[in-house]
Amino acid sequence: MSRRLPPLTALRAFEAAARHLSFARAADELHVTPAAISQQIKQLEIYLGQPLFRRGKALALSDAALAVLPQLTEAFDQLERTVDRLRGADAGGPLVVSTPPTFAARWLVPRLEDFQTRHPDIELRLLATRRLVDFNLEDVDIAVRFGAPPFPGMHAEALMQERIVLVAAPAIARTIHAPADLLKCTLLHDESHAWDPAFPDWETWLLSQGVELPSSLRIRNFGDSNLSIEAAVSGLGVTLTWHSLVADEVRNGRLVQLFGHALATKQGYHLVTTPNRLNLPKVQAFRAWLLDQCRVSHS
Repeated sequence: MSRRLPPLTALRAFEAAARHLSFARAADELHVTPAAISQQIKQLEIYLGQPLFRRGKALALSDAALAVLPQLTEAFDQLERTVDRLRGADAGGPLVVSTPPTFAARWLVPRLEDFQTRHPDIELRLLATRRLVDFNLEDVDIAVRFGAPPFPGMHAEALMQERIVLVAAPAIARTIHAPADLLKCTLLHDESHAWDPAFPDWETWLLSQGVELPSSLRIRNFGDSNLSIEAAVSGLGVTLTWHSLVADEVRNGRLVQLFGHALATKQGYHLVTTPNRLNLPKVQAFRAWLLDQCRVSHS
């Protein structure tokens, strides 16, 4: 029996545009141009013999399109689950985890031996990258993402709420008794935080502590959190950083948290995966282990 179906590419373009009510967002999701989305939808409208959108100041679905959108979205979800089964995602294959590089190096990797001991049958591949992976195009099972929700279309769970701490090596920490003492120190600045307006620079932090600023500060810049933290461990100065990245060093005495200072933020780490991957045994095993490790780390 032959099936009378329009081109799959046109259906995907329509489903994404209808879900977002935006050609631009659909184009971002499918990694094409808005013009390509528009062209695909025009072809689909010609095939069906009726318009799918009401085009005006704001994009709106036709009544017929609005009625079928939930079933079409579910059909694509089911197709994705079926393809995953064909790829053997349910059975075996490595567990691929995407995570920011500094979080991987300073928090996750030191704990992975415990996961492998508990689950020797699961082969784990770590993808350390700053970019957001596309679950639809890349063979990734779980991502650890930093930021604040929402994560549209994803299953997401909070792992750790972050806070900003001030740390230094013990030898330097012994010379610092009040915020004004920092003026005689080298202040290690992590430039990778520039995207986040909630993360203070040194001038902002010192002023918040009532320190009168001199004409210039002794600041050394680093383009990566790992580098600024290692510089602090090596005794090169004092740094402001995320608590989770230095919690182990503070616990083992390689770094000292100064003044007991911790600045709460709305940022944090989240476990993110697609709904159809969530129930895979390897994903469930890593999820349970990761949540447990986060509870222990913040207890």
